[in-house]
Amino acid sequence: MNDAARPVRHVLILGGTTEARRLAGLLVPDPSLRVTSSLAGRVAAPRLPAGEVRIGGFGGPEGLARWLRAHAVDALIDATHPFADTISRNAALAAVTAHVPLLALRRPGWVPGPGDTWHQVTSLDEAAAALPALGSRIFLTTGRMGLAHFAHLTDLWFLVRSVDAPEPPYPPRMTTLLDRGPFTVEGERALLRDHRIDVVVTKDSGAAATAAKLTAAREAGLPVVVVQRPPLSADVPVAADPEGAVEWLRGILSGAGSG
Repeated sequence: MNDAARPVRHVLILGGTTEARRLAGLLVPDPSLRVTSSLAGRVAAPRLPAGEVRIGGFGGPEGLARWLRAHAVDALIDATHPFADTISRNAALAAVTAHVPLLALRRPGWVPGPGDTWHQVTSLDEAAAALPALGSRIFLTTGRMGLAHFAHLTDLWFLVRSVDAPEPPYPPRMTTLLDRGPFTVEGERALLRDHRIDVVVTKDSGAAATAAKLTAAREAGLPVVVVQRPPLSADVPVAADPEGAVEWLRGILSGAGSG
C-alpha cells in the first residue's frame, strides 16, 4: 500500500472500540491512505482515534450509502461494538448499494472455562427473566442503553456500571458506578465483595479490558448471565484483530489498483 504511484485510497472505519482505534493507528501513517473514523456519539467524551473523525449517525443505510459515494470511499470496515447490530446491518446494506467492499472487525467472544457457571441467553429480556431465580443483588454491566429491560424488577437491587450516567427508565433499586475499563481482577473481586453481589450480567463483548469480572465471578462461585452476540450478515468477511483487517485491506486495494 506504500506505492507512491497509486492514488490515495479512502478508508472509512465505523469505530468506537479499542480495535477501531488500533486499526486507525496502524493505517494513518500510510501516505497512500486517507483514514476516516466515524463514532456514533453516544459517549460524552469518547477516546478519539488517529486520523480524521466524524461523530454522529448517517441516517440509515441509504444515508451511509450516500456518504460512501460522496466521499469516494474505497473500503468500509465495521469495527463497532459486537452488539451494535443496527449499524452493522446498515453497513452491510450500504456497502452493497454503494458497491464498496466491507469487512467486519470483531474481537473473539468469551468462552466459558472450568468452574464457570454461565447462563447464556439471546437477549436482554431473557437476561431479565432469568434473574429472579438466580439472586437478588445484581452486577449489571450491559450498558446504560438497555436498562429499561430490567426496570420492572422492583424486588432486585442493581449495581450498574457505565461510562456515562444512565437515563430512565431503569430499575428503582439501583446504584450507579461511573467507570471505564480496563478493569483488574483484584478490583472486580473487591467490587463483588463490597456490594455483596450474587449474580453478574454481561454481554459477550469479548476482549480482555472487561473480562476480569468473569474471573472474579468464577472465583466467588457466582452465576453469570451472558447475553450472546447478534449474528453478522453471512456474506460479510470477518477479521479477528486489526492486523487481520490490514491484511484484508491490502488485498482489496491491491486488487482495485490492478484493474
